[in-house]
Amino acid sequence: MSYLRTKGIVIKEVNTGEADKIITIFSKSQGKISAHAKGARRPRSKLVASTQLLCYSDFMLFKGRDMFSINSCEVIEPFYEIRNDIIKLTYSAHLIDIINDVIQENQPSSRVLQLLLNTLYMLAKTDRKPELLAKIFEIRLLSILGYAPFVKGCMVCGKDEMDKAFFSFKNCGLICSAKDCLSTDPYAMSVAPGTVKALCHIIYSRMDQLFNFNVSEEVLAELAYISRRYLRERLEKDYTKLDFLKEL
Repeated sequence: MSYLRTKGIVIKEVNTGEADKIITIFSKSQGKISAHAKGARRPRSKLVASTQLLCYSDFMLFKGRDMFSINSCEVIEPFYEIRNDIIKLTYSAHLIDIINDVIQENQPSSRVLQLLLNTLYMLAKTDRKPELLAKIFEIRLLSILGYAPFVKGCMVCGKDEMDKAFFSFKNCGLICSAKDCLSTDPYAMSVAPGTVKALCHIIYSRMDQLFNFNVSEEVLAELAYISRRYLRERLEKDYTKLDFLKEL
């Protein structure tokens, strides 16, 4: 018999049969894992709580022919606060949607898992703006994946300090207002100094300091535009779950 014990968060669930479901776990040791949760939809099942979407649990898995089966599990953090708030739940669904696309089976990514858990914790346990938390998550995730934009000066001339900065999606980073530099991308987006500082913090700060800042509405709007477009161009997909919030 082959058993695996791992901690992980449920990022997808599909009902099967009368009372079973198959869950996808983003695990610390194995990346994405598909696991059969027998009887997990029965009210008295020991697997009910720990196999719900967004639940972070300690799993004991049995390796079957086609997939793992859950032998036992214990809840570590259920993130109940998120399930009881439609706005927080929508933002969480957005994060999970991205994670399901970028994380592969049998490819551990502890840094991404830590980022996801920390973001969900901030979303659940604090009153920080969900939009800012989502933008921090997106930009830091892209950085971990190797898509970090260059924000420590001008990409063209190399100048460290810029009187006026522009974000170039063509060049994947900042350029200055010098004529020769700006001519490389006439469609570059003018950004406020606060936006430059926020991008530097998100990309380069330690994980334990990642969320230790706030921004103005102007900077948040610029971060939101940059992040959504940069995410779409890097991952070749437009994530639209947050559009639901415009109807509320």
